[in-house]
Amino acid sequence: MSSENNKRIAKNTLLLYFRMFLTMGVSLYTSRIILNTLGVVDFGVYNVVGGVVMMFSFLNSSMSTATQRFLSFEIGKQDHAQLKKVFSMSVNIHAIIGFVIFILAETVGLWFLNAKLNIPPERMEAANWVFQFSILTFIITIIGVPYNAAIVAHERMNVYAYVSIIEVTLKLIIVFVLGWFGFDRLKLYAILVFCLSVFVWAIYKIYCHRKFHETKYTFFWDKSLYKTLMNYASWNLFGAVAGIMSNQGINILLNLFFGPVVNASRAIAYQVSAAVNKFVGNFVIAVNPQIIKYYATGENQKMMNLVFLSSKYSYYLLFVIAMPIIMETDFILTLWLNQIPEYLIIFTRLIVITALLDSLSFPLMTAAQATGKIRKYQSVVGGMMLVNLPMSFCFLKLGFPPQSTMYIALCISFVCLFLRLWMLKNMVGLSIIDFFKVVVFRVMMVSFLAYIIPLFLYFQLHENILRFFILLSTGFITSILSIYKFGISANERSIIKKTLKKYVLKHNYPN
Repeated sequence: MSSENNKRIAKNTLLLYFRMFLTMGVSLYTSRIILNTLGVVDFGVYNVVGGVVMMFSFLNSSMSTATQRFLSFEIGKQDHAQLKKVFSMSVNIHAIIGFVIFILAETVGLWFLNAKLNIPPERMEAANWVFQFSILTFIITIIGVPYNAAIVAHERMNVYAYVSIIEVTLKLIIVFVLGWFGFDRLKLYAILVFCLSVFVWAIYKIYCHRKFHETKYTFFWDKSLYKTLMNYASWNLFGAVAGIMSNQGINILLNLFFGPVVNASRAIAYQVSAAVNKFVGNFVIAVNPQIIKYYATGENQKMMNLVFLSSKYSYYLLFVIAMPIIMETDFILTLWLNQIPEYLIIFTRLIVITALLDSLSFPLMTAAQATGKIRKYQSVVGGMMLVNLPMSFCFLKLGFPPQSTMYIALCISFVCLFLRLWMLKNMVGLSIIDFFKVVVFRVMMVSFLAYIIPLFLYFQLHENILRFFILLSTGFITSILSIYKFGISANERSIIKKTLKKYVLKHNYPN
């Protein structure tokens, strides 16, 4: 990779991490307040009803990936005329998707909400309010996809950091507003979340109009480009359906078998997972455009080097924060929440472990998307992901506990990693042996060595705030040392030394 690209990735990663710490802190705080304000049942109702709407997001997520890929590809080729065409067509297609989802949600979704979901009768009216505003919020999200994709494709990550300051401030206001009015809090929360989504969408749209010439929409229809985008999106659709079934489908299954309290536990566990996933997600967002642009310019070896490095570093970024969460789940959740719903602790541990495994796959997914030839890839990997729902149903029907669905998801994630490697071997010439040498072997060694001392301390010390901070600090030190000594190559260590030396000299001897 060129020095300029390295600096851009580093800068964008730092900006996204600033955004992450800001949003994560507010999200964790507001989750606690919202859980206490709404109560366990209403919190579970909000998440399962929102999950019904999210069931239709497979239409949007498939096209979202296509938009991101084609915009990055055309920027890499520096074809500005085609770039404007791609953006205008993506706006048209997302408008159509929004209309289709609205019709599906107001027919199939509305029937499923009122006829099938396990919701207390006295909260059914509030659930319908939540459903309607969740639909509107989701449609705003769909309309905003092309603008968000343009920002990412142009690698303007600072925009997300600045807008996040505004967004989290408004989220805090929403949390406190809930307690000020006598209006039904569940209904009010849904309304305010919708208003916030409209405001954030407007900011992104205005920014794009001022900074990127291609985002000034003019009606344009190209049948050939439409077919190209939709052909790509149609195969992404299969993978998107598999992802939605694995997530929201399981959420609905748990509601049907166990009720909204288990939904609340799963929702909180996924909020923890989402928070820790941002440690790797921000890095991946910064790297993805470069992977696609390298493929667009035919620099396959640079692309493969970046895929290997980003897979490895994605795991390390997540591992440093995941290790203390897995070990001290009980203490952290007790400290964070006033009330801990049943199954929350085991849900949290299993979801974080699954996130660690999935972090190895994110750059592999981007490499596959960069090629544009994803029919076989999505058929194989998406087909395996779809196994999650029927298998979970069978286990729950046989009387297994709710956490059995998490164990199934973990096993499927493990199989999907191997399937992605096998597929990419043929798609871009990825060496599976090299991936295991460069990535898998090193992350396994780091995971084992970094845990030895913290695990010893965990079993020797009593659970309290002192043990938590000892494990947190010890785990961080052992993780960093293990990564530096065994997790990276000699060349990478040399680069780190030179960078640190340059930084020290610059600040100690400015001129």
